Amino acid sequence: MASNSDRRSFIRTLAASAAAAPFLNLNPRALGANERVNVALIGGRNEGRSVALRLIQQGARIGTFCDIDQAMLDKISPELEAAQGSRPKQERDFRRVLDDKSVDAVLIATPDHWHTHMTLLACQAGKDCYTEKPLCQTIQEGQLIRDAARQYKRVLQVGTQRRSMHHFIAAAEYAASGKLGKICHLKAWISQLRTSIGTPADSTPPMTADYEMWLGPAPKRPFNVNRFHYNWRFFWDYGNSELGNQGVHVLDVALMALARIRPGQTCLPTRVSATGGIYWLKDAKEVPDTETVNYDYGDLMLSFELQSFSKSRPTEGAWAGTGFYGTEGSLIATGDGFTVFGPDGSVNLKVEDTGGSHEGNFLECLKSRKLPNADVEIGRQSTMLCHLGNISYKLGRDVKFDPKTETFPGDAEATKLMSKSYRDAWPLPRV
Repeated sequence: MASNSDRRSFIRTLAASAAAAPFLNLNPRALGANERVNVALIGGRNEGRSVALRLIQQGARIGTFCDIDQAMLDKISPELEAAQGSRPKQERDFRRVLDDKSVDAVLIATPDHWHTHMTLLACQAGKDCYTEKPLCQTIQEGQLIRDAARQYKRVLQVGTQRRSMHHFIAAAEYAASGKLGKICHLKAWISQLRTSIGTPADSTPPMTADYEMWLGPAPKRPFNVNRFHYNWRFFWDYGNSELGNQGVHVLDVALMALARIRPGQTCLPTRVSATGGIYWLKDAKEVPDTETVNYDYGDLMLSFELQSFSKSRPTEGAWAGTGFYGTEGSLIATGDGFTVFGPDGSVNLKVEDTGGSHEGNFLECLKSRKLPNADVEIGRQSTMLCHLGNISYKLGRDVKFDPKTETFPGDAEATKLMSKSYRDAWPLPRV
């Protein structure tokens, strides 16, 4: 069993090694080392609020708060003011935020169907971006976002926070160290308890919200409370299923390790098989509540398991995590830390959560112009795993994928699902 000093040294060394490579320093308004970054929050419910408060804790200023719902603006603005000592300016249209030259960066925490339009336009407007996970809704969108971030030389951090947590970085390094032997299986899982959202009838949008703006590029539909705040994620029009909602976090840890286990090789699979359905609650949800997705890499397999009917996970000991299974041992990484087991199941090493700030990393990179921990290309690939699983699920069969060309050779049905259509009022931006 390793000593406490050994564990601390191990974590410090690995955290230091996570520093990103230098990025092109072509920011039109170069930030001074001690200058307070002016960030605009777009979408203030749930994670948007939480990330904004953590950005403030790390030294940023939320100068503008944009939301289509005045009720959200009125509710969250006082919290931001209390945290930073000044009240942010309020906006209802994100385009005015992008026109504001004083805004250095934007935090995009809207429903998924808005991520691509806003991120593309933000890059074009010269804004660095913290875009919440999952990055986009289709494979094509992810490619366009990556290209725009590179073209306009923007720092773009995707909100997969485990990339900046020291013990997850350490777990990925340990998995690649060879101490577990030949790793043949990686597993990511989410176990949660989703309550029923019922089947309410369509109704009138709240007076405080601009529902037409909320829909944006999504299909025109009558207002339904189930398709609005928070519950939108259970519908294909706006979200990416639970795979993209929660699964992207634990899959991202697997990809962080895969990049080290297979250096120089692709982190994308060659065959994907998704099986599942709605087995728990027969309400208005469209996305599966129980699912298994297998990703075949030729020399190893990655699997994702979802259960939305219980948080109980006695085998792994945590409701969410990522496991690495090798010929000489295994490693289980969760939000609390990671544990290494020997071939006989005995505990060889336990490392606790040692912190790490995704928001702090983002702010540092805005000034240094280095690639952030969850750079757009990293976040794009983690999100693509979700897209591949969703495509297999929707088609009801395995799909074969070419990681080098990012295509489905000879599969017209799968190829069609690499992109989507948009309402005429909100075509895909050309940047």
